[in-house]
Amino acid sequence: MTAQEHPFPRVEALINTFADWLRHRQDLSEIRQMDTTQFDKIANDLRVSPNALDELIRQGPHAADELPKLLKVLGIDEADLARTEPMVLRDMERVCAMCASKRQCDRDLADGTSAEHYEGYCLNAPTIDSLDHPVKQ
Repeated sequence: MTAQEHPFPRVEALINTFADWLRHRQDLSEIRQMDTTQFDKIANDLRVSPNALDELIRQGPHAADELPKLLKVLGIDEADLARTEPMVLRDMERVCAMCASKRQCDRDLADGTSAEHYEGYCLNAPTIDSLDHPVKQ
């Protein structure tokens, strides 16, 4: 249903946001019910520390939403990167999820200035710069 078809698009967006929050709370509850051995095994499988996994989970499912947008701005094909360098992309997602510069990144993405500024605050900049890609200016 599009915004034109739905009589209250803002209400629908609010309901969807609340539903996402509830799902996240349920996921947190389920994870907290795991024993330490299970949790540590999952962290090991993902190649992160248990503390890092715990922090990633607390950040929620949208913690790395900026990364695909930045990659697109920079002319990097995320699907191609996922196919050719899946571990690099996974690490970049982890770094993005834990980033303390979200406001700056979001502002630059909205202003269309990410390509000019990301290297000044993005912890993924060295990885991005090591990829063979054209940077759009």
